[in-house]
Amino acid sequence: MALRLSDHWVWDIWLADDGTDFHLFFLRASRALHDPGRRHHRASIGHAVSTDLTSWSLLPDALVAADHDAWDDLATWTGSVVRGPEKWMMYYTGVSRHENGLIQRIGLATSDDMITWHRHPGNPIAEADSRWYEKLDPASWFDEAWRDPWVFADPGGDGWHMLVTARAATGPADDRGVIGHLRSHDLTAWETKPPLSGPSGFGHLEVPQVEVVDGHPVLLFSCMEGELANSRTDRAGGVWSAPGSSVLGPFDIQNGARLIADRSLYSGRLIQDRAGAWQLLGFVNNDGDGSFVGEVCDPIPVTYEPGAGLVGTGVTEAAVH
Repeated sequence: MALRLSDHWVWDIWLADDGTDFHLFFLRASRALHDPGRRHHRASIGHAVSTDLTSWSLLPDALVAADHDAWDDLATWTGSVVRGPEKWMMYYTGVSRHENGLIQRIGLATSDDMITWHRHPGNPIAEADSRWYEKLDPASWFDEAWRDPWVFADPGGDGWHMLVTARAATGPADDRGVIGHLRSHDLTAWETKPPLSGPSGFGHLEVPQVEVVDGHPVLLFSCMEGELANSRTDRAGGVWSAPGSSVLGPFDIQNGARLIADRSLYSGRLIQDRAGAWQLLGFVNNDGDGSFVGEVCDPIPVTYEPGAGLVGTGVTEAAVH
């Protein structure tokens, strides 16, 4: 059954596998806010575990907003978790009260057991670099996009890569969405690099993830219809996938396909189950009446089909509602 909290909305998710349990991390905020549009500035990072990606046991929250005057004292947003040489490493997005949540930065927290997390003393570890990426400009966009870090090992063994939701420093204001890129050799010190993609018809590419599915590198991301560039004739938002020459691109984002082609599911994430099959999870965004739902869907099997790309099978109302 889907993960639904009676007292909290649940949205953006990411997963980690410790070999025994699947750990689900997610943004959560109290339903006592009444208006789900208020949830973003009340977000903390929740945590649940499962052995089958379907039945979830809730654990204590992983991370909450820091104390007053910290760089992340307003809310903690989407990230990823990897196993480092000695500890689990969580990379997350933080926003501050002083900046009204408009400027996003990347932070790091570490854990021995994925239950208790401690912020890295050198936080924040990364922010947008104006050489390649847009800084806050209310005339261009509504925030300084530098969020949703996705960290993975270099396929050649040369350290680590981080992908982030970012925007190019130049170009039409509605078409600057790019995949930001950073490199590290120790998972702590990160060097900002040029983006791995160019503007491709999106104002931003949220919650990016790269995986090799059935031997094919693929980029997964999400975008709502309201953040698509005006140049796109296809105006539907949702969860998207784009093929790549490698996990570092180049990616054919311009011709990317919608894996979930409506507002019902968002923040799609890929993970392999215990049988090695790829599954897609995300949060249920809107119901049939357009109301926000805020729960995690059941896993949806996905495969890669040449000529079609990433394809979800058995996508039913039962899976996303």
